[in-house]
Amino acid sequence: MTFWSDKKILITGGAGFFGSEVVRQLAGIGVRTENILIPRSRDIDLRKWENCVSVVQDQDIIIHLAARVGGIGFNQTYPASLFYDNAIMGIQLIEAARLENVEKCVIAGTICAYPKFTPVPFQEEKLWDGYPEETNAPYGLAKKMLLVQSQAYRQQYGFNSIYLLPVNLYGPGDNFDPASSHVIPALVKKFTEAKRDKIPFVEVWGTGNASREFLYVEDAARGLILATERYNKPDPVNLGAGMEITIRDLVKIISDLTEFEGEIRWDITKPDGQPKRSLDVSRAKREFGFEAQMPFREGLKRTIEWYLHSGTRIPFTREANHC
Repeated sequence: MTFWSDKKILITGGAGFFGSEVVRQLAGIGVRTENILIPRSRDIDLRKWENCVSVVQDQDIIIHLAARVGGIGFNQTYPASLFYDNAIMGIQLIEAARLENVEKCVIAGTICAYPKFTPVPFQEEKLWDGYPEETNAPYGLAKKMLLVQSQAYRQQYGFNSIYLLPVNLYGPGDNFDPASSHVIPALVKKFTEAKRDKIPFVEVWGTGNASREFLYVEDAARGLILATERYNKPDPVNLGAGMEITIRDLVKIISDLTEFEGEIRWDITKPDGQPKRSLDVSRAKREFGFEAQMPFREGLKRTIEWYLHSGTRIPFTREANHC
């Protein structure tokens, strides 16, 4: 608790999937609730400059997790909104934090910032070696600009801002809305509800050949907290599990765990997204001692169990997409 003692902490997106787990873990190490400020988007629009100025006042640490996100379909439908909203929120918040002399700013970027054909495993040094995958490039580039800003502010102003690159997160409490969810919650929803409603098939976007890496939300929150405590350098840091799985294999595992016995139909007219995605996680281990702990199959099992018992249900659609 030495680092966190009496610090005032602003967590944008603190009521969301990732943010709520960060808040839970901070409480677990003794951070008092009254020292954590969580602005809600319905009350405070961080796209407005005056709101950014207001929320950073008297804060010691800012953890910026707020983002507008979604899967491939969502990115294809709203590229301009995803670019503008994510860029303007982050740029204004970092500037307001600098003007307020905030002690430290922690920015959660996105794995979508990497070039489309980055060699696997993704190394942080390769971040600028090409253009991101087209279906989510506006979102990825908007978040990538916050790395540029963080590094520039450190160079010119001595502002302590760090930038993390979390891979696709999953776990209990994820977003299961088919209009905006990522691949794991989308698939969990499709298979559990197809089994329940005796629907004979589930349709999945793409060929199944693309690969992804996934990080359990509890591991991600622990990694972010460790970085906040221990990391104070300009270089971006991957947060991941150091694993790679194809979408086809992922679908098979979720199908097995949900006991779905119907047909899987691949809609190859839909995009795969980035061809391969897996991270080199050695920098996080070296710099602040982070390693993922949750076995992937166990994490999926817990996610499915949470969904089945959460009591929240969103109208069923047969399509599943992935970012």
